[in-house]
Amino acid sequence: MSNGSNGGQRAERVCDVVVIGGGQAGLAVGYYLRRSKLSFGVLDAQVAPGGAWRHGWESLRLFSPARFSSLPGWPMPGGEEYPTRDEVVAYLAQYERRYELPVHRPVRVREVQPHAEALEVRTDGGSWRARAVVSATGTWEHLFIPAYPGRERFGGLQLHSALYHSPERLAGKRVLVVGGGNSGAQILAELSQVAHTTWVTLKPPSFLPDHVDGRYLFEQASAQYAARRDGRVPERPVSLGDIVAVPPVREARQRGALESVRPFLCFTERGVVWPDGSESAFDAVVWCTGFRPALDHLIPLGVVGNGATVEVRGTRAVQEPRLWLVGYGDWTGFASATLIGVGRSARATVEEIVAVLGSEQGSGVGDRGSGVRGTATSTALPLGLTFPDP
Repeated sequence: MSNGSNGGQRAERVCDVVVIGGGQAGLAVGYYLRRSKLSFGVLDAQVAPGGAWRHGWESLRLFSPARFSSLPGWPMPGGEEYPTRDEVVAYLAQYERRYELPVHRPVRVREVQPHAEALEVRTDGGSWRARAVVSATGTWEHLFIPAYPGRERFGGLQLHSALYHSPERLAGKRVLVVGGGNSGAQILAELSQVAHTTWVTLKPPSFLPDHVDGRYLFEQASAQYAARRDGRVPERPVSLGDIVAVPPVREARQRGALESVRPFLCFTERGVVWPDGSESAFDAVVWCTGFRPALDHLIPLGVVGNGATVEVRGTRAVQEPRLWLVGYGDWTGFASATLIGVGRSARATVEEIVAVLGSEQGSGVGDRGSGVRGTATSTALPLGLTFPDP
């Protein structure tokens, strides 16, 4: 269920749990919360379902097949096919409807304030009070661009991969693509067909064999995680590469378009200076340099550390025990920033929230008509509670 018009309503709402973020992590948490007795709402700043996937470039493809890219409860259609951006967005929209999750959008959370009896979530559409808050805002809104001398002097276009959509606007131009990994390789693959491209990476790109995809990376990481969890010394992983050769990348590699050079020294007004002192002119730079956790809304709680993360035990904040974080990367749960991995963290988070809140009196609201799902009073449930999939 999607409740779209919160903007003009300023009345304070009360529920047991507020989930901040309606992307893949927020939906996974909502999936498990709907099976509990807790009332909850999901607040999403986006205007439509799909989370950060709505902003990916048009030709973006996942590097794992659909059946290995699913949220809990309902497999993504497509089997062994590599889903496109639009297919992922459609899946997340259908997932939200399938489970009638109480998502409110567009609602932008400004800050979370602590009070003795509850946490107050202040938004552009009024305030919510909750006994527990799950932050699941991901990283898309906190772009990372490394500090390069003279970057502000460069007169050409600078574009982060999060804001890159298609190659047309760069056709015929001299384009510097900075950053390795799958985003750099996929964007370079299509840009190289219409522009004069140079690819800058810290080290030469390493491609997985054509028959190996993201499943291998996930399975290898899972084995490492399991060993550490069980107190065993993890085996040294066999590195086959780290860039998945999806069809567009294979085609570009065959054209010889995926050769890279090492980083430059600094920017000039017209381009860059290389370590040997030579200069190259460019019309545009595309930064494929990743993201950092989007946690500004948590600053009033005093929990955000110097490393732009929050100290957690599991997914629960150490300094504010009414706060949980899901989907930001391995520090909030193994592979929690992936579609297939976030379900484990979401499940453990909801089990812990149910255990913590279960013996307390509920919020007393449970207003389904206002987009809050759940019952008015919580019921005690054991810490080991598990939720069967449908």
